[in-house]
Amino acid sequence: MSGVPGVPFFLSVTILIISSSFLPEHAGAVNTDPSEAKALKAMKSSLIDPMMNLVTWNNGDPCTSSWTGIFCTSILNDGYLHIQEVQLLRLNLSGTLVPDLGLLSHLNILDIMWNNISGSIPKEIGNMTSLKLLLLSGNQLSGSLPDEIGLLTNLNRLQIDQNQITGPIPTSFANLNYIVHLHMNNNSISGQLPPELSRLPRLLHLLVDNNNLSGYLPPEYSGMPNLKILQLDNNNFDGATIPASYGNMTTLLKLSLRNCSLHGTIPDLSGIPHLTYLDLSWNQLKGTIPSNKLSINLTTIDLSSNFLNGSIPSSFTGFPSLQRLSLRNNLLNGLVPLVWKNMTFSGNESLILDFQNNSLSNISDTLNPPSNVSILIYGNPTCENVNQPNLIQFCQPQNITPASGSTTSSNLNCFPCPTDLSYEYNPLSPIPCLCAVPLGVGLRLKSPSISDFRPYIDAFEINLASLLNLYRYQLYFERFIWEKGPRLTMNMKLFPSNSSLFNVSEVLRLQRTFTGWEITLSDTFGPYELLNFTLGSYANVIPMATKPRLSTGSFVGILLGSVAGALIVSAVATALIMRRRSRHRMLLQKRSRSSTRIKVADVKDFTLEEMAVATNNFSKSAELGHGGYGKVYKGILADGTLVAVKRAHAGSLQGSVEFFTEIELLSRLHHRNLVSLVGYCDEDDEQLLVYEFMPNGTLRDHLSASSLGPLNFSMRLRIAMETARAILYLHTEADPPIIHRDIKASNILLDSKFVAKVADFGLSRLAPVPDIEGIVPGHVSTVVKGTPGYLDPEYFLTRKLTDKSDVYSLGVVFLELITGMRPISHGKNIVREMSNVYRSSETFSMVDSSMGSYPSECIQGFVSLAIRCCHEETDARPAMPEVTRELEKLWNMMPEIDTTFLVTKETDTGNTAKHSYSSTKQHVSSDTSRSDISSSIPPVVPR
Repeated sequence: MSGVPGVPFFLSVTILIISSSFLPEHAGAVNTDPSEAKALKAMKSSLIDPMMNLVTWNNGDPCTSSWTGIFCTSILNDGYLHIQEVQLLRLNLSGTLVPDLGLLSHLNILDIMWNNISGSIPKEIGNMTSLKLLLLSGNQLSGSLPDEIGLLTNLNRLQIDQNQITGPIPTSFANLNYIVHLHMNNNSISGQLPPELSRLPRLLHLLVDNNNLSGYLPPEYSGMPNLKILQLDNNNFDGATIPASYGNMTTLLKLSLRNCSLHGTIPDLSGIPHLTYLDLSWNQLKGTIPSNKLSINLTTIDLSSNFLNGSIPSSFTGFPSLQRLSLRNNLLNGLVPLVWKNMTFSGNESLILDFQNNSLSNISDTLNPPSNVSILIYGNPTCENVNQPNLIQFCQPQNITPASGSTTSSNLNCFPCPTDLSYEYNPLSPIPCLCAVPLGVGLRLKSPSISDFRPYIDAFEINLASLLNLYRYQLYFERFIWEKGPRLTMNMKLFPSNSSLFNVSEVLRLQRTFTGWEITLSDTFGPYELLNFTLGSYANVIPMATKPRLSTGSFVGILLGSVAGALIVSAVATALIMRRRSRHRMLLQKRSRSSTRIKVADVKDFTLEEMAVATNNFSKSAELGHGGYGKVYKGILADGTLVAVKRAHAGSLQGSVEFFTEIELLSRLHHRNLVSLVGYCDEDDEQLLVYEFMPNGTLRDHLSASSLGPLNFSMRLRIAMETARAILYLHTEADPPIIHRDIKASNILLDSKFVAKVADFGLSRLAPVPDIEGIVPGHVSTVVKGTPGYLDPEYFLTRKLTDKSDVYSLGVVFLELITGMRPISHGKNIVREMSNVYRSSETFSMVDSSMGSYPSECIQGFVSLAIRCCHEETDARPAMPEVTRELEKLWNMMPEIDTTFLVTKETDTGNTAKHSYSSTKQHVSSDTSRSDISSSIPPVVPR
């Protein structure tokens, strides 16, 4: 990742940090209004936050300490900051909503969508009279809707869909004069639809489908001046009829009354000039289909599963945009009409005509529809004795579901993208093979007025790109899926314009556009909801938009001053760094010229000749692997001891530093789960480290697709526990404590009994030591080193190394054990991918199938721990003692049963053999070695 041209990367990050950290003292206000701060603290106390997403809510003032999801303003100039927005979309929160929320009297947006909040909606919410967006969808809220919501006269959008709300719709909702979107679908709301809602002057969308509503359909709704969507599907208006007045709803685009137990006849709907979607299916409607000419804009007509009789009106041949006409399961007779005769098709446009299970008895022998038209006439008399080949194909029973789709990437012959960030190719970019970091967006169209999205993809892209102020090639669709409703869910990526990265302001602008519901899609696509806005790699270097906003003038002035200061700091820091590096290089050169070899107590000093003999003169056949430091060889010492010999690249500055670091540390570290240093060689510009030999290689070897001996879940959990104990020892028992800084699967080795041992201390650093006053600093400031995919985001951003940096890397290893995936693969980051599936409760879809069976509660606990270890914020991660305790708790939950598993093991002669290894799972205390235990488990969760 590069910074501003001509400016070092660390300076670019410094500028970024400074420019995103301004507190509102600059605007005159100093603290949050005490009553509003109290409300948020009460809210925090009633919420359960397993992912530690609200850890910042434990610190300082809500506005001046940048609490997650909190936006503030100083609009009143009363010396206080006021909470303007609470944005907590999809943070895996549970718990309840507290009455204290009513103290947030200046709040404009309350968004807690897609969490697990339960309990009732507090009536005190009616005190938030400034509220414009009340977004509670996708939780587990229950109880009835409080009348006090009707006091929110500034409310523009009320979304309480997909909860468990019961009771009636309060008539007080008729006072919501500014309401535009009223979404209450997918609950258990009962009672009569209030006729009083007809007084709502601005209402566009009334979605109350999938509830328990009863009574009659209020004819007064025909008088709503702006209503475009009336969606009442799957309620029980038993015996009710469709009011004739609904034929006069001149602004209506979509009328959906599916499965509502409606009786009577279909009224004349020809007076709805812009109607595009009509669904009256699964009712008990009788009589004939009105012959009056319906709107030519119709894309969908569904009158199936009623008791309609008579013939199909000839007017049904005049819909140029029709995608689906379903009349199946009725009593219709007469001729099968040539509905498509006045239509033209291009590209992926299509038409489905479903006339199955009627009494149609007449079909033309010359029936020959274009390939874009699908006709279904099974279950009609005309199919009983059909023998014409061109007609038989239409007489087969079938269901045609709405088409979903995905977009495949371009097959450009490009070099792989860098792996330090989530780079990937934008197949639509005008610059071929441009690697860029995208933003992820998930949207759901809640009530589209179409049945087939494919012909409208271009129109949707143009519409959305224009609203986002992006070029169309910046918008890349990955997939779209029709869901029950029907609703359309889509996943897309937003790419920077002909560059690798979005700048800070652009990311925040796009995030704000989505979370502030500032997008108004074309009527064709109806209302939408935001499912996710994924920052990906930007989360590491771009602050979440949670800080109080300043005026543009103030921000620019402060930013320029900060940049100037940062330039001065950078110049001084650069000079010091260069001077230090020059001095360090001179010392190393002097050391390499010296004929004096280093001496370390208790570690054998080998000669170069001994090492050459042990490795058959460093032959190719003895190579075990290689890395950034150099190559590793298998060796046999004079006494027959098997060893692993790590040989540094010739003249490697990095090798010299790592060489002395590793000897210094390993010579005084002794733990059963750390690889032992047997000796070293420092002779004739050669630097070699000699370790105990680990016959089963690295953990990474056993997680790869080509692994000869996949590890079962019990083995993986034990390896995780042993690795954690080694890191715990480094952090708490080593004297002084050590931060490993390069924990990864390839640095975890497995001995002959598959006992895990942590290796490679070349990048390790001593942990902070107390100063003269006995205070221990919280971090070590150091140049960023490590392996992409395992790097702690805060360490990468700030260069502040802490013991929690090791916790992050260890969490990535845990995710590798669970999934078998690499940390970064094909542009996908394992932490981001697993966090997404964990939040959506689809954890088991990512579990590595090669591990066989496992107890579901153990895997869930293991995943939860791994996700917490990989939290972006340092303070939200558990410390190593807690990590170790949780792993031991999971281990003790495992069944205590004799089992046998098959492993692949290298023999002392280098040949590969398979061995059956039997063991008993036992309870082992935290200070007892498990080196003789490698257990499997019986089938618990079939895979």
